[in-house]
Amino acid sequence: AQAVDAKYLVQGTIAPDWIETEGEIKTHHNMALPSGMVLKVVEPVRDLYKDEVREVGTELGLPDSIVQRQPFPGPGLGVRVVGALTRDNLAVCRAADAIVREEVEKAGLDKELWQYFAVLTDTKVTGVKGDERDFGYLIVIRLISSVDAMTATVPEMPWDVIRTISRRITSEVSEVTHVALSISDKPPSTIEFC
Repeated sequence: AQAVDAKYLVQGTIAPDWIETEGEIKTHHNMALPSGMVLKVVEPVRDLYKDEVREVGTELGLPDSIVQRQPFPGPGLGVRVVGALTRDNLAVCRAADAIVREEVEKAGLDKELWQYFAVLTDTKVTGVKGDERDFGYLIVIRLISSVDAMTATVPEMPWDVIRTISRRITSEVSEVTHVALSISDKPPSTIEFC
């Protein structure tokens, strides 16, 4: 910011971000700014919910590819890695997440879901690769429907898609031995794990 003499920080903060942070449900990255920051924070959609932000985007003439895309956390995959945030762990999460996205989109389910992604847990479990015992990570897949991000449900999904995701992750991502499906609504859970 200093190198370009920036005076403002414009953020995409929406109502659920500050409601959940102030309610101590979870701290959103855009609500925990460093103390002593001299930039003026501008949050043009702060009081809107995601569905309202999408309406604004549509009114502004933005293409559906932008307006309807699934939300992605500001800190990136870092919030989808439980435990140590290392390059290796990010690579595992990224590979599993790509498979989830590919299979959901290939099945045409992306229009029905609010978010669909993989979470790398810090849990290692016993598995079998070939005829050998293996000890690898547990990936959790999260498939969520929502309108406003304040509440979310887990919709019924075709079992063949879930099974394909699991089989691809365990065969293509060598560090993973187990895949689980998160079936918890919001509340009591949050959409993202971290």
